[in-house]
Amino acid sequence: MKALLLENIHPLAVETLQQRGFEVELLPSSLSEDELVARMPGVGLLGIRSNTTITSRVLDAGDELVAIGCFCIGTNQVDLVSAAERGVAVFNAPYSNTRSVVELVICEIIALARRLTEKTAKMHTGVWDKSANGSHEVRGRTIGIVGYGNIGTQLSNVAEALGLRVIFFDTADRLAHGNARRMKTLEALLAEADVVSLHVDGRPGNAGFFGHAQFRAMKPRSLFINAARGMVVDDVALREHVLSGHIAGAALDVFPVEPKRQGDEFESVLRGLDNVILTPHVGGSTQEAQEEIGWFVAGKLAGFAHQGRTELSVNLPAVQAPELVTGSRIGYLHINVPGVLAGVNQVLAEQGANVSGQYLATRGEQGYVVTDVADALPADAVAALAASEQTIWLRAWHA
Repeated sequence: MKALLLENIHPLAVETLQQRGFEVELLPSSLSEDELVARMPGVGLLGIRSNTTITSRVLDAGDELVAIGCFCIGTNQVDLVSAAERGVAVFNAPYSNTRSVVELVICEIIALARRLTEKTAKMHTGVWDKSANGSHEVRGRTIGIVGYGNIGTQLSNVAEALGLRVIFFDTADRLAHGNARRMKTLEALLAEADVVSLHVDGRPGNAGFFGHAQFRAMKPRSLFINAARGMVVDDVALREHVLSGHIAGAALDVFPVEPKRQGDEFESVLRGLDNVILTPHVGGSTQEAQEEIGWFVAGKLAGFAHQGRTELSVNLPAVQAPELVTGSRIGYLHINVPGVLAGVNQVLAEQGANVSGQYLATRGEQGYVVTDVADALPADAVAALAASEQTIWLRAWHA
């Protein structure tokens, strides 16, 4: 099976897939929709990062595509519904770069509070400005974390260790870490926080989530950080509030429109503003994070392709089957209607298959059952299941 990896994914991913028997092609940049469509025939595994968009047209061109690996946290760049309809599994790395993002946010909070961007710019022009005006410690300040998931909770822990008071808001029920306090509304958080840090996901409903109204509700001279998704923030509104002095400083690592290739021009209304830190979507771009992501996602892709394991898939029913060490396995993705599992077992029983393990999960309109048998799979049983009107796909593996 051929694997196509885009956007300069870490070499460990290449090594991991090659060791599992895949032919791997690695490209340094993202591809446009037309370029992807041209390259998809014959590709079994596709690896991307955040700058590649997977549309239904790209999926249609993938005549042999079985899985997509997002070597990042977000998956909003993939048409997950269309992928699921075609039985294409999508995996990501929800935890691997969490620490790297948190460290960048902490760094930015301190840099903004100390106005280090202005200090270093003056030094490079030969100006010695030793004034403490506008420079503050972060200890004792209040950070408001909007979105208390994997990154938000770890930021909460590190920020508290630095002496910051932590408040957070999330639409989901989340357990508070340490001494963090849950705020009942976003407005309550904005009124109290000295630093607001966004860590929400890229679902369509979050587009334009933070704009003029939210910036007006923030404390005067507070700091703003967005290391979540570019489309959740109105950058024009942020520019106005920075220029007015209401927002004392801001740091952004993500933008509504980002260059597709290394070296392309970056355009933003936030360029040139004092005490505004702009970084090129590098929150998770540390060697440690990229190595971990490469190993993690490549392992999920190989586990699915070789053994039908779908744990942590973001769009197919998640079945955590054990490693297949003896016998054979059938992976059966089907339309989620009553009686399918009973039908599978009846077919196997009629063909004399000795079932040694069975694992099932459903997700919306789909069900997925993994069945291990002690010996070789009866060919007639495989053919009968594959011919069922509920079948999306059926695959078999042998230890």
